[in-house]
Amino acid sequence: MDMSSDEADDWFMESLTLYKDLHEFQLEHPTKTIEWTGEKSICVADYSSGKNEILELLLPLKLYAMGNQGLCPERDFKVQHGGFSDEPVECLRHIFGKRCVVTSGRHNSNLQVWDIGEDNSDIIKRTGVINCSHTSATGRKLASGFTEDPSVLHGSTICDIQQTDVASGRMLYAVETDSLDVVSGLQFVNTNTFVICATNGTLYVGDSRDPKINHYALSESTTGSHWAFGLRTQCDPAMCTVARLSSSGQVIVSDLRNPSTPIRQARLNLQQNDPSNEFLTVTWAPALDNHLAVSGFDGSVRIFDTRSWSNGSQMPQPIFVHRGHDLCEEKADTNLVVTTHVWHPGRPRTLLSAASDGSIHVWDWVDKDNESTEKLQKII
Repeated sequence: MDMSSDEADDWFMESLTLYKDLHEFQLEHPTKTIEWTGEKSICVADYSSGKNEILELLLPLKLYAMGNQGLCPERDFKVQHGGFSDEPVECLRHIFGKRCVVTSGRHNSNLQVWDIGEDNSDIIKRTGVINCSHTSATGRKLASGFTEDPSVLHGSTICDIQQTDVASGRMLYAVETDSLDVVSGLQFVNTNTFVICATNGTLYVGDSRDPKINHYALSESTTGSHWAFGLRTQCDPAMCTVARLSSSGQVIVSDLRNPSTPIRQARLNLQQNDPSNEFLTVTWAPALDNHLAVSGFDGSVRIFDTRSWSNGSQMPQPIFVHRGHDLCEEKADTNLVVTTHVWHPGRPRTLLSAASDGSIHVWDWVDKDNESTEKLQKII
């Protein structure tokens, strides 16, 4: 939905009290991936143009300024490194512990390996190709392995999931199953255990030491729904929490002790601008217990506190909604949608989000309830 100029002005004035920080950056073409490459840097890549940029961006230094932020001159994102991909980038993952990323494309089943470079070079260059010629599937999802030798877990359908050594291209592991379920996301829990969510909502839990994989289908019919997932990791893999989000707005929370039985459920009151479902994103806050962020339905990112959820009949209200991307929309006939978002790994209420108009925001919302409590405690 477009904002009128009056609504935009009202939102701008309101934002002065809603956010501790709010910074914007405009890409030439939109991205559907924001990947951390360091404490203060991210990597993004185009998914919709002929010559697709891959950029490493330094976050605004003002975000990290202590004391008087007004004295900090750096208020904008800064391009640190850049390069070009011959095809649209569907998925990008930073390889654990290395200065490189792996990407998958829209039209090719092979994976591309990129060297981000060091301070003496501003170029991101392709240094290798991981051949996936055994399958014609494109749009492969990726997860970085936690092994000492860099590796990536990847696949488009469950039956072609494999783990590959990044340096040599050697296959380290492959799943033994004939399931043709389409992968919507996958993530490692620890060095060996990984979780996969299929677009039909089925969870798969595997171990890179065993080719057999366990699956946990949803107990109720989900015909017509597309599912995405977010994984919150813990020291004990069994305690890891999974949130599954459907295109109809249903959220199911479970843990790996019993993936088939939900521990919390809710139905969110959301209307979808994008019928393709390709941007659905649900993530757990790494530094804020039981908080979820949801996007991909429209031009907003919604934050929910799941502690009050019990069953699926309720429609919980978000504790915060970031609507800033709607202000960047210029064409009245365009349905703007947030293409992805990520949490800051250490700042509890800081997120980054990108939208289909090429805008990227980093924002830190004000927790007014806690601020009121803290002020009351100081008075007492």
